[in-house]
Amino acid sequence: MSSSGSRGPSPATGAATSGGSGSGGGSGSGRSSPHNPQSPSVAPKLTVTSDEINILIYRYLQECGFVHTAFAFAHESLVGRTNLGRSGGSLANLPPGALIGFLQKGLQYVGIEESLREDGTDRTAAAAEDGPADFTLLGSATVRALTRRDPPIVLIAALRAKLEEQDGAGGAASGQKRPAAAAAAASGGQPEKSRKKSSSSSSGTATSRSANGSTSASAAAAAAAKKQKAEAQAAYVVQAQAQQQAQAQAQAAKVAAAAAQAQKQQQGNAEGKGKRKQPQASGPAASSASASASAALELMDMAAARLEAKADTAEGTKAAAGAADGGAVGPTAMDVDGAAAAASQQAQQQQDKAGSSNSNNAVPLADQPVQTAQQRQATMTEEEAERLDLPTRCKPDEVLELNQHTSEVFMCAWNPIHTNLIATGSGDASARIWEMAGPDARAGLVGGTSRLLQHGTNASDKKNKDVTTLEWSPNGEMLATGSYDGVARVWRRTGSLLHTLRSHRGPIFSLKWNKTGNYLLSGSYDKSTIVWDVSGDVGFVKQQFNFHEAPALDVDWKDDITFASCSTDMAVHVCQVGSDRPLRSYAGHADEVNAVKWDPSGTLLASCSDDCSAKVWDLTKSGSEPLHDFKSHKQEIYTIKWSPTGTGSKNPTKPLLLATASFDGSVRLWNVQDGSCYRVLSRHRDSVYSVAFSPSGDYLASGSLAGQLYVWNVEQGVHVRSFKGKGDIFEVAWNVEETRVASCFSSNVVEVIDFRI
Repeated sequence: MSSSGSRGPSPATGAATSGGSGSGGGSGSGRSSPHNPQSPSVAPKLTVTSDEINILIYRYLQECGFVHTAFAFAHESLVGRTNLGRSGGSLANLPPGALIGFLQKGLQYVGIEESLREDGTDRTAAAAEDGPADFTLLGSATVRALTRRDPPIVLIAALRAKLEEQDGAGGAASGQKRPAAAAAAASGGQPEKSRKKSSSSSSGTATSRSANGSTSASAAAAAAAKKQKAEAQAAYVVQAQAQQQAQAQAQAAKVAAAAAQAQKQQQGNAEGKGKRKQPQASGPAASSASASASAALELMDMAAARLEAKADTAEGTKAAAGAADGGAVGPTAMDVDGAAAAASQQAQQQQDKAGSSNSNNAVPLADQPVQTAQQRQATMTEEEAERLDLPTRCKPDEVLELNQHTSEVFMCAWNPIHTNLIATGSGDASARIWEMAGPDARAGLVGGTSRLLQHGTNASDKKNKDVTTLEWSPNGEMLATGSYDGVARVWRRTGSLLHTLRSHRGPIFSLKWNKTGNYLLSGSYDKSTIVWDVSGDVGFVKQQFNFHEAPALDVDWKDDITFASCSTDMAVHVCQVGSDRPLRSYAGHADEVNAVKWDPSGTLLASCSDDCSAKVWDLTKSGSEPLHDFKSHKQEIYTIKWSPTGTGSKNPTKPLLLATASFDGSVRLWNVQDGSCYRVLSRHRDSVYSVAFSPSGDYLASGSLAGQLYVWNVEQGVHVRSFKGKGDIFEVAWNVEETRVASCFSSNVVEVIDFRI
């Protein structure tokens, strides 16, 4: 999972048009009553975005069993960062075979466009003696239709002519004459097709009287009728387009008015002024435009239905088999994702009704409504946010920028012993070690540069070697890095390579040292976790664990030989070196489990998930139910952190807290003694991707995908420092002295901020 701005072509947006194979289809979805043109309706605006295309492709790859390809595509396209791809988004509601279904709809549209003449007659039947040619996605007829500058017909007009020929109808729902009927009336009430047939049967007589003036008059009348028909058809199309445009403008006015009213209600007396509500479009013009657009789209549905019926009659069982291929009938492998999405959606609905399912001592704060980041963005401009953050904003001389990476910086970690060192990992296939020259930003770097830990020797060798995770050893002498190529590496503090650990068959997502520093634990996309022995001159696999059924996303040590792991299979396992089966397995989550963390005492295990919940498991108790189940977040929880307080910590007299960071833009602090929500920190205006407690536990740093960094006073629940950078923040980290906070950005930089209170 990951979020904000998928990579891909720019969105293509446009209103529905009457012709052209690239107009986005015309299924007519969104109408209030597709079979009643008189009922109230809204003309839909047809749009196609890169996010939607990426979601469909990602789901198709999953359904086909291309697991590795699906992961690589999700990583490159960033589908997880979009609202469509998050829990409760469009991905959760997609039926199996959605991409195939849309392709079939589009192919049907092209088939209609290519098969009909302007007068509604079939062009393909006459073109081939053995019947019309089949349309395939890459067939010559389809490719020709997509590359043609202008469509061969005005589609809506041709469909209308086709239906009129079959029905003999004389008027549209609005009461005005249809174009083909008007043309027929102008020619003496004889339909165009009948007149052509009559003209053909009397061709001999017409030839014998070619000199007669009546023949010229008849030809002129026919030409005039044909011209009048064409003009009427063109007028209808122009009118339909104008009405659709008017309806779109009216709808936009309504949306703008609603947004203005919402903003007015949100600001209220706080701002001392409100937004003036914009007028809404209404009256006969708007309703007429809605009815006309609805009727045009309904016309296409009717024509498509008739062509399908005709194809069924001709093809028989072949068409039935094709329909079965297009929509999954009965349980298939593709139904698994749908079932999981339904379970997640049901859990979310229960959450909305019940709030938090904590103990009875939970304070009402846990159930208070939280605006999503999108809602806050709608009611607060960037200028307003900057103005409100001004009193706590970091000064320029308090920020040191590390800017030698050439791609996104995913991770950073301060050395626990040599506290002036910080390591960073990037998508440029490298890690770097930076040495601070003094106690603050103004001192800069030692030598003005960094030590480069290159994971590839040349441009081709660097491919797929993004550094995805890193961590210093407890003694501060070694740095472990994990990369997208599935290789773990251990480096000396000086920058030389010590171990190259190869056994994983997929990207490494998490690396953790045990407290002694003799074992290194890794979790991978290949579904396995590995404990490496790195105490000697050569590192080797101590034990490999294959209990997960899907990629392992996070790992964390309980003690020197016991650890926990989580996965996209929704399970959490507690394992031990030397044991061939998990000590405990928890399956309480309804979606991917993103992170697991042990508290300082090693008795409580916290996990968070895409099901919008965080759970705390007590290993001293039997059973599979969590001690606490926190469900107050409205979107996915990406990460969790325990405070360095309570039993087993360096701050044993301070209460133990759990921080949860969510894509709903909020951070929540939970009191695990009674299960209550201690604080809600909701100043972010986008998804919160990383949080970190200061060594004393008195402060919390949080970073979001909008590039916002806040430092909060935990006891007071207010932010005391703020910084706005360029790009998204992937990671935040404190130094041991609690004097600096580092944040990693998607804009290839790391910002190191001085912290003094």
